[in-house]
Amino acid sequence: MAVGMYFTPSGFTADKYDEVIKRLKAGAGAPAGRTFHVALESNGEIQVFDIWEAQEQFEAFGATLLPILAEVGTAPGQPMVARVHNVIEG
Repeated sequence: MAVGMYFTPSGFTADKYDEVIKRLKAGAGAPAGRTFHVALESNGEIQVFDIWEAQEQFEAFGATLLPILAEVGTAPGQPMVARVHNVIEG
């Protein structure tokens, strides 16, 4: 079952986001199971919305992502998680 994950971490600036992406591209930039990724900017902070094929795949990716977030000084906070009902492209 596909799930949507919406993160609104505090203090997650565009510079911090860009650094995280740079570090992930060194080997984990396209994790298995993630089908969609959007970074939204609001009031100078980045919010992230992902769609994953299964929550277990997201949790496996967390083992790679969380240490990188800690290194750049950001905690993801508690995501909003919801079952994906429909996706329309275009």
